[in-house]
This record gives sequence, C-alpha cells and structure tokens, in this order.
Amino acid sequence: MDTIIGTYECKVDAKGRLLLPAPLKKQLASSLQDGFVLKRSLFQPCLELYPMKEWDLVMQKINKLNKFVKKNNDFIRRFTAGVKVVEIDALGRLLVPKDLVQFATIAKDVVFSSAVNIVEIWDKDLYEKSISGDDFDFADLAEEVMGNINDNEYGIS
Repeated sequence: MDTIIGTYECKVDAKGRLLLPAPLKKQLASSLQDGFVLKRSLFQPCLELYPMKEWDLVMQKINKLNKFVKKNNDFIRRFTAGVKVVEIDALGRLLVPKDLVQFATIAKDVVFSSAVNIVEIWDKDLYEKSISGDDFDFADLAEEVMGNINDNEYGIS
C-alpha cells in the first residue's frame, strides 16, 4: 500500500477536467499505467480516487461477501453506484464524468485531499466546511479512534 500525502487545490476547466498538481501526480506516477477508479464517497459529498491496485484490494474483500444475503447485495449495489474507470492523461488531467461532478457538487475550485491510500476530490467550499470543526471536537474523535492503539514498544503511538 502506497501512502499519499498532501492537500492540493486546482480548478475545473470547461470540459470538466482537473489538472493534477505536480506533487500529487508524482506520488501517483507508479499507478498511471494501471489507471484509477473514481467513485462516490460513502460518508461525504466528495469523490474517491483509487489507484487500481487499491481498488483491487477493496474488491477482493467485497467478493468475499455472500451474494445470497440481501443486505450484502444492497451494500454492493450502493458501494459501486457510479463507479468509473478513469485515466490521467499525458498532461496530468483527470476527466470527471458529469454524474460524479453533480454528486460532489463540484463547481469551479477543487481540493484533492489525501486519505491514506486514496485521494478524495472535493468542491473547495464543501471541503472547507467539512474540516472547519465547528460542529465537533476533533480531540475527542482522535482519542476515541486512535486512543487504544499502542503498537510501539515505548508506549508512544
């Protein structure tokens, strides 16, 4: 698993293409040949860009679900709704399909935000709203999510 680092801004051109910032394109260079999967986020009004290797790992997990269980079928259908295979062209541009632009309400300014092994693609205003922290305490969330993890011999996570 490759870790992607950083938050980057760009603008959407008239054809709906996003020009990947150079530092992000460099981090994704090893994935350019294999392509990417672009999908709706489950929890946020943004898109998720998966390098194909990462997408394949997710699909391996999903393929283990029993498809004779209705709940599993419902999950698979919703998880894969709007999924598109996309490429980054030689100029470093990513064409976002119109249905996904509408889902994420992408207008003009866009934020690429790293999320460990994938990239989230946000409308800038929605991204700023999501990280503003006005409606929750991040310190409490960090303690709840990461507070019990201690895999370092010195007691430092």
